[in-house]
Amino acid sequence: MKRKLMRRLTSAVAAALMTFAGLGAAGAAPAQAAAPTAEYVALGDSYASGVGAGSYDPASGDCKRSTKNYPHLWAAANPEYKLKDVTCSGAKIPDVRANQLSALKPTTNLVTLTVGGNDAQFAPVVEGCLTKDDSYCETGTIWASYYARNQMVNELSSLYKDIKARSPKALILVFGYPQAISTTGTCAPIELSARKRTAMNGFADALAEGTKKATVDASVYFVDMRKQFAGHGACGTAPWIHGVNLAESAATFHPNAAGQEQGYAAKFLATWG
Repeated sequence: MKRKLMRRLTSAVAAALMTFAGLGAAGAAPAQAAAPTAEYVALGDSYASGVGAGSYDPASGDCKRSTKNYPHLWAAANPEYKLKDVTCSGAKIPDVRANQLSALKPTTNLVTLTVGGNDAQFAPVVEGCLTKDDSYCETGTIWASYYARNQMVNELSSLYKDIKARSPKALILVFGYPQAISTTGTCAPIELSARKRTAMNGFADALAEGTKKATVDASVYFVDMRKQFAGHGACGTAPWIHGVNLAESAATFHPNAAGQEQGYAAKFLATWG
């Protein structure tokens, strides 16, 4: 009798608790999605905004923010974060400071950034390599690489310190640029020689190394994307980066949707879940 009584009391108590919690006999009430409790601000240029990935937010205009860029993909997997994406195609270091840093707050928890390529004349260097001879391409990448390993370091370090000052509690992640071109494969409709590919990938290395040095100087985190994209450069068999894109010229040598998802977002998720 005591055992039966205890079971009845236990059941009664459980039923009472369920009723108190708003749960009826028909089952649990639908769970409500928790409101975001953390703030995430995405800064940077076309590699961060997702040029080349498609699915652009019309409201972003010429900034061409894709809903498939790595900030959106990471935020979708981490709904406790509220994303504020102020990335913009064509942004240089001064543009980030003038037009994007206002999105930061003392309460911001996470900041990501990719910038520096436009300051190092990425577009003119690419154009020269596509339209001029090997020597011209090599000379252009040498000059751009010198900037990336020297002056750009100081400019980026100063920018990172400004971000830290505005959001002192935030985790700051600086995503670098990958090597854009496979060493093998055909680059239709404009073929690139082995010398040009080597020169352009050397420029990508200079951007990565200069960015890394700046993050060390400013004590923020650098995320090197070169290994992540290895074997997936433009002109290869499984490209995550556009080659010459006649339909969308701005996408040339930028990550495609797979590059944003399997390259940048996958690295982001694997490291900071």
